[in-house]
Amino acid sequence: MTTLVLHRGSLRANPYERWLADHGEKLVLLGSAEQLALFGEELPTGAPYLHAEVLADYDTGPHVLARAAELVEEFGVTDVVACQEFDIERAAVLRERYGLPGQRPDTARVYRDKWEMKRAAARAGIPVADHTLLRSPGDLDAFADRHGFPVVLKPRKGALSVGVSVLRSREELRERLREVELFDADGSPQWLAEAFVEGSMCHIDGTVLDGRIATLWPSQYQYALADFRDRKGRVDIALDVADPLARRLVAFGERVLRAFGGPEHFAFHIEVFHTADGELVLCEAASRAGGAGVRDVQQVLFGFDPMEYPVRRQLGLPVPAGARRDPERLAGQLLFTKRPGVLRSLPDPATLPPGVVKYTTYAEVGQTVQDAAHSGDFLAAFVVTGADRAETEARIRGAEAWFRAGLAIG
Repeated sequence: MTTLVLHRGSLRANPYERWLADHGEKLVLLGSAEQLALFGEELPTGAPYLHAEVLADYDTGPHVLARAAELVEEFGVTDVVACQEFDIERAAVLRERYGLPGQRPDTARVYRDKWEMKRAAARAGIPVADHTLLRSPGDLDAFADRHGFPVVLKPRKGALSVGVSVLRSREELRERLREVELFDADGSPQWLAEAFVEGSMCHIDGTVLDGRIATLWPSQYQYALADFRDRKGRVDIALDVADPLARRLVAFGERVLRAFGGPEHFAFHIEVFHTADGELVLCEAASRAGGAGVRDVQQVLFGFDPMEYPVRRQLGLPVPAGARRDPERLAGQLLFTKRPGVLRSLPDPATLPPGVVKYTTYAEVGQTVQDAAHSGDFLAAFVVTGADRAETEARIRGAEAWFRAGLAIG
């Protein structure tokens, strides 16, 4: 029995050989050359890996699916594992083509293709922002005429907020249209316009195991996701158990999962606008764990990695998830995206303030740092815990002050 692992990102963050140590199967890894270099990692060698390789242009290159198919046939693959956004649909295509178990293209597409996602939500009566698929440049002008500015322009199958623009004038609209290709190589439209929704952004994260929701809890961003070149700390905290908004979001997340479906075992990340008048409006959803520190926050809330357990269950391995419950403690994350310059100093990690359970830096002193390229391009990240939201936020603010005092870059 052999499992093909499609992987974009840090291999240290997803130690498949440890996750599946009791699996007794062999692993074949296909990963991203760019990500391997970015994280300064090397390909694994030796058991349980039969083979490991990386490809350039991994995120969008059609050669990745072709090579994955060759590996399925060469090694007699019996399962395909995919945990990252760019791999979800590829893995589904491979499973359907070769009759392998797991998520198939129908549910993979609804979580990956924002046009299909919004259509599925609308059919289920789930509120979404007014939107249109751009089939000509004139469609964006017409949409702006109907809805006014700002207008949100986003790629149909984007990730990490790459390509997302908030257009605030006709001039910005014209300039952005000159920069984007509205169609892919086969002529399919690849961009959506959406009405701008005023309000805060919440997200609902959790896992489905054995066809049932095992964990589900909402958090609230205190920053704009698309504005990833701001210089402030980006704060995101789980909601209190007694918060009425938390209960509304729990019910909203359950409704989205019923409408979109999914495989027997998967993690999910659902983003929801909470408008000024109290309405909940779906932004988008994904059948994978949340990015940045969302995964670490979920581990604090529920005691397990939301990527690891669905992978183990997909391969028939036991997990001690227990009955569904509310979190006993809260947690949040503090993120600093990269800013350009020479990194001259960082604070001493031996003096970390209380409540910080994880602190990660993504550059070394003396290194020349480039500006952030996407919403997950971090200089530093913290995971902070507290008894409730108020204590968690106070500790996050303490960590923010600590980091700013010790940071010198420019």
